[in-house]
Amino acid sequence: MRAPAITLKNEQDLEHLRISGRLAAQVLEMIAPYVKPGVSTEYLDDLCYDFIVNTLNVTPANIGYYGYTKTTCISPNQVVCHGIPAANIILKDGDIINIDVAIIKDGYFGDTSRMYFVGEIKPEAKHLVETTYAAMLAGIHAVKPGATLGDVGHAIQTVAEREGYSIVREYCGHGIGRTYHEQPNVVHYGRAGQGLKLETSMVFTIEPMVNAGGAGVKELADGWTVVTRDGNWSAQWEHMVAVTETGFEVLSPWPEGTGDYPSLDLET
Repeated sequence: MRAPAITLKNEQDLEHLRISGRLAAQVLEMIAPYVKPGVSTEYLDDLCYDFIVNTLNVTPANIGYYGYTKTTCISPNQVVCHGIPAANIILKDGDIINIDVAIIKDGYFGDTSRMYFVGEIKPEAKHLVETTYAAMLAGIHAVKPGATLGDVGHAIQTVAEREGYSIVREYCGHGIGRTYHEQPNVVHYGRAGQGLKLETSMVFTIEPMVNAGGAGVKELADGWTVVTRDGNWSAQWEHMVAVTETGFEVLSPWPEGTGDYPSLDLET
């Protein structure tokens, strides 16, 4: 099914999306201390549900979306995206996981994800996660009026591939607003100067999936979980971004700042 057409947001829309994006980011801040060896991904999902519904008093967007039954997608190690939280998926020391959350506040969606380390991880896993973050950052910094989606994708691809990693091509970022997934589709590879020209007041996600091995992926029989074909690990980060008159604004900033990661300019 084709996503709805691109919608340019007015200032009222943007203010709602700032609120929704920040609320989604609060969920990812809340869950961080609970990510540790021995816990199940279902336990983490239950905590997120409780926080979204009973503390933030907003709606978890994923429940019921095309039949999905969980609050978050939690994707460890070789799972690229859309991992279904389960009681029998137990985190182990050295794992890396992505937690992807979406909420609805006053009819507007907030959608963001980030990576977490489980216990002590190997240097190569840390490098994959940090490089994927740097790739997302490069994509965000390419956003400005008159730039193209090819500029954004090329910036992401360049950072990932110079470290010997691969960009997943089957899944992409998307427009967001009163609809969860709108146009444009924001692919994380491309040629500079090619593709849709960005306009002020567009809002979309940038969410590169970067594989340590080959780019190939496959969907499992559950109809959701996507894994690397070669079994190598994968990482992903996601932010909501608005195109402003002078560049970009990140709508889903981390409440606690970026910590050990390079500073994320919230707007230009």
